[in-house]
Amino acid sequence: MGIPLLDAYGFKSTFYVSIEPMSKRVDEWKKVAAEGHEIGNHSMRHPCTGNFTWSRQKALEDYTLAEMAAELDQANREIERLLGVRPQTYAYPCGQKYVGRGEDTRSYVPVVAQRFEAGRGWRDEGANDPAFCDPAQLMTIELDGLTFEQLKVLIDDAAGKGFWLVFCGHEIGSGGRQTVLVETLRKFCEYARDPANGLWVDTVANVTRYIRDPRAARK
Repeated sequence: MGIPLLDAYGFKSTFYVSIEPMSKRVDEWKKVAAEGHEIGNHSMRHPCTGNFTWSRQKALEDYTLAEMAAELDQANREIERLLGVRPQTYAYPCGQKYVGRGEDTRSYVPVVAQRFEAGRGWRDEGANDPAFCDPAQLMTIELDGLTFEQLKVLIDDAAGKGFWLVFCGHEIGSGGRQTVLVETLRKFCEYARDPANGLWVDTVANVTRYIRDPRAARK
């Protein structure tokens, strides 16, 4: 539902795929990539803190940096094998950027920085200053459940500052947990397409490349 809507307005987005469900719809995801949307890495197992009971068997507290690096490399290989594209950006599962616990806790942001052009967070509190932000840990705002009126406040504030606002959503539909509202997405596309509003909508990789080298042409 969301991809046809984005395509209708000529906008490209980034999709961070989970390997198992993606592998069941390979032809569909190949088409998405062929149409110019970005396919990003979201790990093999979606590890988060074991404080989420559903993640207890893949808890970040039990990972090492070497294990995380191996998992990200494996996910890259699987995506490239199945879809024919090499992921350029990464989305931190649950927005959590560490492994281990206590004195042995380590950030795995450097692991991401070594492998990807950017790392996208989750449920942060603001937009990114292009002149200052760390692409390996981009601030990201949750789009799920927002009305367009709520969304517009965030967009206009970021645009007024010249900041980069990264949105993240899950399913796209009429409602429910972790769902981007279709009407919100439609109104956003209409608003963003109007040149008078001065917005640029693109993939995480393309915006990151432009920030790194403003002389580079927008793709």
